[in-house]
Amino acid sequence: MPVKIGNIDLGAFPLLLAPMEDVSDPPFRYVCKQNGADLMYTEFISSEGLIRDAAKSVQKLDIFEYERPIGIQIFGSNIQSMREATIIASKAGPDLIDINYGCPVKNVACRGAGASLLQDIDRMVEMTRAVVESTHLPVTVKTRLGWDDNTKNVYEVAERLQEVGIKALTIHGRTRAQMYKGQADWSMIRDIKRNPNIEIPIFGNGDVDSVEKAANWRMEYEVDGIMIGRAAIGYPWIFREIKHFFNTGEILPGPTIAERVENCFTHLQKSIEWKGGKTGIFEMRRHYSNYFKGIPDFKEFRMKLVTLESQERITEVLAEIKNRYEAEMA
Repeated sequence: MPVKIGNIDLGAFPLLLAPMEDVSDPPFRYVCKQNGADLMYTEFISSEGLIRDAAKSVQKLDIFEYERPIGIQIFGSNIQSMREATIIASKAGPDLIDINYGCPVKNVACRGAGASLLQDIDRMVEMTRAVVESTHLPVTVKTRLGWDDNTKNVYEVAERLQEVGIKALTIHGRTRAQMYKGQADWSMIRDIKRNPNIEIPIFGNGDVDSVEKAANWRMEYEVDGIMIGRAAIGYPWIFREIKHFFNTGEILPGPTIAERVENCFTHLQKSIEWKGGKTGIFEMRRHYSNYFKGIPDFKEFRMKLVTLESQERITEVLAEIKNRYEAEMA
């Protein structure tokens, strides 16, 4: 049976790209879509930034036809601001609106937004209802198991948010207190999926970084799909590798050096197209190490890539990398 969010058909077992601040921008989303991501989200966007027309927040609304289906993710602590931000985000033409109730970082959670709402379920429900009522689009939510080990309340969250109209729920298998440390616990996610009162799709998130984990956890935890975040940074091939295994039972070989270079170059091009030459080149610097992770004696090339300021020279260095390592990695 296909997994659906409202009228959006995501296929039998969708792979979702997580919304990651300073990562999940249109250039990064492009290479992930090319490699098989079924549903993607924008970086999370401040509701206060949107209603104040802040340039950084407004720029994050940029979406493109090739990305569909795509959701715009918003966060905030003020219910009226979230209502207004929902209206603004809906006008940008996404396929759905997602609410972030999972971000653990201090400048979000300690200001009453993100995972902070896990400490006040009544307020979370009220905010979610306001968002649902402010858009014609399906509304989804991303959250965590709870604030800490003593308040793992995601069971209540799932039922109550479904009651006010959300169409899917993604659960990161950690508490806010854990941040990104320790191992994600998916057992509670499975319990929610088994709850006979839950009818919406439940997606699991946290620590999926290999084909083997995706395959094993799909069976063990019975989720409707998997959201992948950090493992896709510099390795968008993880989507195609997981899909290939699900379809054939075969493990694909990893990307060749030519594929690494090609994807990196495409990412660079898209970054420059979207952000302009100077900013596009500068912000791409954070990705080079990830694209070529594990390649021996790469330091010299990395130092060049993170200091060069012209697309032409960077392209030349990428060609050098391909020529140098193609034979070695064949």
